[in-house]
Amino acid sequence: MFLLTYGNHTFQTEEDFELETSDFPNFAKAAILFCKEWLSGKDTFEQQTSGSTGTPKKIEISRAQMIASAQATQAFFQADKNTNLLCCLNPSYIAGKMMLVRALEWNSKIELIEPSSNPLLEINNIPDFVAMVPLQVENSIVDKSSLEKLKRIKHLIIGGAPISAGLKDKLIANDIHAFQTYGMTETVSHIALAKIQTGELTYQVLPGVEFGIDERNALWVKSAVSKNEQVQTNDLVVLLDKESFRWLGRIDFVINSGGVKLHPEILESKAESTIQSFYPNSQFFFFGMKDVRLGEKLCLAIEATENNLNNASKLQKALENVMSKYEVPKNTFVISSFSRTSSGKINRLKTIDLL
Repeated sequence: MFLLTYGNHTFQTEEDFELETSDFPNFAKAAILFCKEWLSGKDTFEQQTSGSTGTPKKIEISRAQMIASAQATQAFFQADKNTNLLCCLNPSYIAGKMMLVRALEWNSKIELIEPSSNPLLEINNIPDFVAMVPLQVENSIVDKSSLEKLKRIKHLIIGGAPISAGLKDKLIANDIHAFQTYGMTETVSHIALAKIQTGELTYQVLPGVEFGIDERNALWVKSAVSKNEQVQTNDLVVLLDKESFRWLGRIDFVINSGGVKLHPEILESKAESTIQSFYPNSQFFFFGMKDVRLGEKLCLAIEATENNLNNASKLQKALENVMSKYEVPKNTFVISSFSRTSSGKINRLKTIDLL
């Protein structure tokens, strides 16, 4: 039976969600309002896309789409009414809403907590199923008590951004059962999952999802979660078989430097440990900048509080030892703060405009 707990409060029936919430924090208000609308039979919900790769826009998502998504995830993980969930993501965004929908549709118990950087610190009961963003997982692994809880979670899905090579290694080393998600607001959360294990990540589509590629090798998907309409993405993929694919990166981020096509996301994974050795715990990304001779030249942006030019010079030489000559950035920019979307994702396009 569906049951939502928040602090000392429990919610189950439509009447329970009539509770006065003016003193509640915004994330809790959003969760309670959504559940109230869901239980009253509301058919469509307005949701804003993240804007991490383009202009944010508002789209309408139907109840049927959300139910289809919850059922596909349920089938993939063989979840049922005894699967306890934890919502530690903001219900104002689709990922948080979908945690609530899963509990509602699976008739399961779900605990709602603040979407903090280390949410597992707050919990006493270990959930069976939880969705987190990479930063939350990173911080949970660093903290000893949170790590022990993380190890006991049956199904951890990680979304919002690709995990780093370093985080992947930590998950494998600690034997944490986790999946990287692939999806977008338009597909109502994830439509494919990749088990975190040694080797390249292979995404397996959820039951009922059709997929293929266009002439650019960019993925398209079609299922009940997209109203059975084909959604064309800008994600370059390699199709492996009828059920799986490997993700290469965003087509709009691909750099054509002197005729050589470079995929920033692949370069970032390859260069991560070297960059982190000079700029520990810093965010970074590769991008292309217009160049008269090459068309585009490969550049690197690093978010760090101190613009140490000596460090940048040493990093350049270190990268020459681990990357091919085409993969070494021509310029490195160190800035104090990247531009981010309202959901916390790095906005590459706006950050590049700052340089």
